[in-house]
Amino acid sequence: MFLGEGVLLLIDTTFDFRTDAGNGDPDKTSPTLREYHRMLWSKPLPNGCQFDLDTETPGEYLHHRSELGEYWLGSDAVMASFSSYLSTKALIAQIPPDEVAHFDAMGYTIGGMMVFPNNMVDRKVTMNMARGMNRSTIADRMDLTLECIRCYYRHNAGTPLGPVIARHYDFFALFNDFKGYVDFFLLQDMVAGDYETVNFFMPFEGFQSPAVPRDISTYVGFRDRSLRFITDRNARIESWASQHQTG
Repeated sequence: MFLGEGVLLLIDTTFDFRTDAGNGDPDKTSPTLREYHRMLWSKPLPNGCQFDLDTETPGEYLHHRSELGEYWLGSDAVMASFSSYLSTKALIAQIPPDEVAHFDAMGYTIGGMMVFPNNMVDRKVTMNMARGMNRSTIADRMDLTLECIRCYYRHNAGTPLGPVIARHYDFFALFNDFKGYVDFFLLQDMVAGDYETVNFFMPFEGFQSPAVPRDISTYVGFRDRSLRFITDRNARIESWASQHQTG
């Protein structure tokens, strides 16, 4: 991203994308977020092929077309704070307002953002839609989303997001395997070192476990693990950006 001719602006991992969203949804209206996504994810795939994204295709957020295929991507804020959920209203009321505001703000830095395919296949829901609609099993949580993706790569599509992931099999095939996906999107801080286990932010015993915290101690634990992940991923993104040209 350039600020003035010839001046390279590195990615600011403290930037709150709500501030330039014009009171709209930052995933759709923040120009800084869109440009950061373009810069971060326009790079070589695990197979060495270049995956460039453009913001010039009319009506599309991010677009790629090459011999690899054609892909339409959209932004998604993936770190749920539950501050707007009716079911957690009583829990949130017990948290100091400045702590709630900090959690929300951190979730709108680049460490809390992802891109997923946003074109509907067979007129069925996209990843972004499915993550929000599955409130009892996913509830917009990235750790649970990543577990669904891990299972898909392990040939287990029987998860809440399995069907929508399978509809976009060509996109997930770009990364070869789960490790390729995690490394490409700089999600290493959400998995164990062997890439066999997701680091969950709440107790997890399968998708029958509650996706939304039901008591204050569980919520605080979830919040603290979420904030740690966002902080660590922001540092990882900043390190990656400093080592690569991001113009």
